Amino acid sequence: MSAFMHERPLRVYWEVTRACDLACRHCRATAVPSADPRELSTSEGTSLLAQLAAVGPPFPHVVLTGGDPLKRADLFELIAAGRALGLGMSVAPSATPLLTSAALRSLHAAGVEAISLSLDGSSPIRHDCLRGIDGTFERTLAAAAIAREIGLPFQVNTLVCAGTEDDLPGIYDEVAALGAARWSLFFLVSVGRGHELQPVTPSQAEAILSWAAALPVEPGHPVVTTTEAPQFRRIALQQQREGRAAPDSMAARGHSHAAGIRDGNGILFISHVGDVCPSGFMEVPAGNVRGEDVLEIYRTAPLFRMLRDVDAFTGRCGACEYRAVCGGSRARAYATTGNPLSEDPLCMHTPRALKRPA
Repeated sequence: MSAFMHERPLRVYWEVTRACDLACRHCRATAVPSADPRELSTSEGTSLLAQLAAVGPPFPHVVLTGGDPLKRADLFELIAAGRALGLGMSVAPSATPLLTSAALRSLHAAGVEAISLSLDGSSPIRHDCLRGIDGTFERTLAAAAIAREIGLPFQVNTLVCAGTEDDLPGIYDEVAALGAARWSLFFLVSVGRGHELQPVTPSQAEAILSWAAALPVEPGHPVVTTTEAPQFRRIALQQQREGRAAPDSMAARGHSHAAGIRDGNGILFISHVGDVCPSGFMEVPAGNVRGEDVLEIYRTAPLFRMLRDVDAFTGRCGACEYRAVCGGSRARAYATTGNPLSEDPLCMHTPRALKRPA
């Protein structure tokens, strides 16, 4: 898998704009209402999509994100261009008045494979407090109901930080009731406006991930994934190997999901101005699509090459027996230490190689 991901990204996140009408307290993009005039143009965007498709099947999956993609007048033109090239396309809209029933139906008709919605609280007051705008909780629920009605698959993203940690069971129940296909837990990385919030502690993260790994995988329950917490794979494997995983649990059925995928390894982020980065939470440019081929940047840029070399990691991540399937959050390591190869401070696992003999 690692050799395969050396040649091509599996998921490409293109920040088509930083314009957004929300004021989320944890926004990594520090989005603002107006578009940046330096955004990639329509022609530059279609050229970018053609470069991605040139890798051939299996094509990378492209997620159009932001900001709010619905703020781009040419959004549906970009979707059509990607689809014509054979690329799978998803969209991550914001819960604003732009997210209407008509918009959702148009996304479905355009061939969008899935959308993502955000739910950071099990009640309006908890969710809207983080989003900075009243009414986003109810608008998110309404959008989910329409998506379910028209058969548009959707994922729900939830921020994991000190302010949401105690509400996660309630949010999970809400996500399951909405009929989401996936529930992605976004563990806070202190970038953008995220500096305003407090992350969970390593012990809290371990408890949350252990709880998530034990959740059922069956009809009526979303598949649980994580963003910037690849330790989920290690915990799921531990539960399975130690006989603690129930047969219908995430640990038993989904422990290998996305194994090895992390910032810069299978993941590629393109900013609104064309900078090519390992992820949206590690916005360190390795090149720019305005003057270079995006696949060549992914394959050959020194930053990407070293992020794919797990033996170059330092600290506990470098010594860990799970480094190939996990590898820690490279974005959090960089945000914390300035070194993308250092250990992930969110993890509390002590590798076997570092344990003292009894």
